[in-house]
Amino acid sequence: MRTVAQLVKRTRALGQRLLTPGNTLSQRVIHAGFWAFALRIVDRLFGLARTVILARLLAPEDFGLFGIALLALSMLETFSETGFNAAIIQKKGDVKPYLDTAWTVQVIRGCLLALLLLVIAPYVAMFFGEPGATSLVRALALVTVLRGLVNTGVLYFRKELEFHKEFLYMFSGTLVDMAVAIPAALILRNAWALIFGLVAGQFVRVVVSYFVHPYRPRLKLERSKVTELYTYGRWIFGAKVAAFLALYGDDIFVGRVLGAAALGFYQLAFRFSNMTATEVTHVTSEVTFPAYAKLQNDISKLKEAFLRALEAIMAITLPLAVGIVMLGPSFVHLFLGAKWIPMIPALQILAISGLIRSIVATGGALFRGAGKPEMDFWMNLARVGVMAILIYPLTTSLGITGTAITAFLGIVGTLPIWWYAVSRITKCHTRELLTSFSPALLGSGIMVLIVWFFMFLLKPATHVHWIVLVIIATTSYFICQLVLWSYSRRGFFRIFKFIWEVF
Repeated sequence: MRTVAQLVKRTRALGQRLLTPGNTLSQRVIHAGFWAFALRIVDRLFGLARTVILARLLAPEDFGLFGIALLALSMLETFSETGFNAAIIQKKGDVKPYLDTAWTVQVIRGCLLALLLLVIAPYVAMFFGEPGATSLVRALALVTVLRGLVNTGVLYFRKELEFHKEFLYMFSGTLVDMAVAIPAALILRNAWALIFGLVAGQFVRVVVSYFVHPYRPRLKLERSKVTELYTYGRWIFGAKVAAFLALYGDDIFVGRVLGAAALGFYQLAFRFSNMTATEVTHVTSEVTFPAYAKLQNDISKLKEAFLRALEAIMAITLPLAVGIVMLGPSFVHLFLGAKWIPMIPALQILAISGLIRSIVATGGALFRGAGKPEMDFWMNLARVGVMAILIYPLTTSLGITGTAITAFLGIVGTLPIWWYAVSRITKCHTRELLTSFSPALLGSGIMVLIVWFFMFLLKPATHVHWIVLVIIATTSYFICQLVLWSYSRRGFFRIFKFIWEVF
């Protein structure tokens, strides 16, 4: 009875801690991680439902046209990146004196980008050979203005690991985007439904940013503070530019050479294949970046935090990537429809690429938190170099499948730099890094064998069979990890042990 009472008491304490931040860094990281994962899971579940519904209502060409408009927006935002937000999060001490300057630069940047979008829209459409993209690109000018007006006070949510407030701010936009885009697609049946959803979601985020944080920014530009923030932020800019070329260079090439329909196939394949693995890493990076920044002068604790984060990411992302490779084709057939079948090979290749991206991305938060943002830049530069060499011959000969292979080989090219930089910053040995991979590799291998067996039994595939296979895959992986934990105290359940110890 005493044991049960202690368990109940401790479980209640854990629940309370997840709802309110603790005093120690570990407690705050766990609290932040809970809300960051909650935001991302809910956000991606809504995003998945939204994408599936819209894929049924719209054609690949519509997604391609919307993708062209987003490429123009992303390009301008990337090549005007200041890095000020990351600099403020990384900076020690009181950052309030910097917020007005950061907000002023943000507003000016948003307005300038809006003007540029209005001017370059016809040239973007001409470059891709899609005249219908002109008005869509111009419509996104409103998005840059709205993003510039977001309250810079929300940076405190990440800096102080208050992701429960970040949850409200971000999810409000996601919900409105979905609520607007789906009815608009039912009525319009074209790419404008996606534009309306994006604009509406961003407008709501601007409004909510002033409700969830009391800070009220005002126009104020101090040259000394701009210089100070830029000193750190310039490497963020360099990394962003290289990352843009690495992430969107293939999209630009596909849209230019193969057309809007092929771009629609490729972008949707990328979205589904990376929706799980890299999103988990994105959430972890949001939480660990400020934590690493606080631990940057304590190498032993920094090393322990990084290895635990790496093991946790592998325990989640590896089985997800493997699951997409195995069950992705039947998902496309059953849920998206026959018109999306050409994207299946690219989907499977990009799932493996996304897994490696999730591993490499763990270094981004570490490098920025340790004050070495230039390493992220060099990794992305290596990735761009590999892709620049291979994308033309592979895409022209194999279509979007060749583009997916190019993306895969590009991210593989970053691994040596990641390995070297991580080892140097954390003083990790190669064996310690490899040990972080082993529990996920073993569990995923056993999961594959079990799922393959049931895939042969459950033919022909139906919606119910697909859901059953997902349940079987999840259950088999968890059982394997539970057995591994019982014998070696390693694997997926180490995450829960860490949470238990913290509280």
